[in-house]
Amino acid sequence: MCIGEPALLRSRKGIAGLAEIDGQDVLVDLSLVPDAEPGAWLLCFLGAARAVIEEDEAMSIRAAVGALRRVMAGGSIGDAFADLDQREPTLPAHLQAALDAGHSQG
Repeated sequence: MCIGEPALLRSRKGIAGLAEIDGQDVLVDLSLVPDAEPGAWLLCFLGAARAVIEEDEAMSIRAAVGALRRVMAGGSIGDAFADLDQREPTLPAHLQAALDAGHSQG
């Protein structure tokens, strides 16, 4: 399993880009995000950008990944998942529609 990390695109040349991930400059493959421009936030997996994301989503992901790192090092999760603590779980629309229609299993 790999975890996507948010990266701030600093510059690009063709399908290669220079991005910042946690203060480190890294080379990323931009083949799947051809319209990404410098200043965009990217979600990167194993050196490849898979999606352009909004800054608030990038910050939430950074907080969650940071919390996981802290827990793995014996620390506290802190408030990194406060956005999840403050709401009730919801089903995707297609599953909610099935449940509303009285279906309880696939």
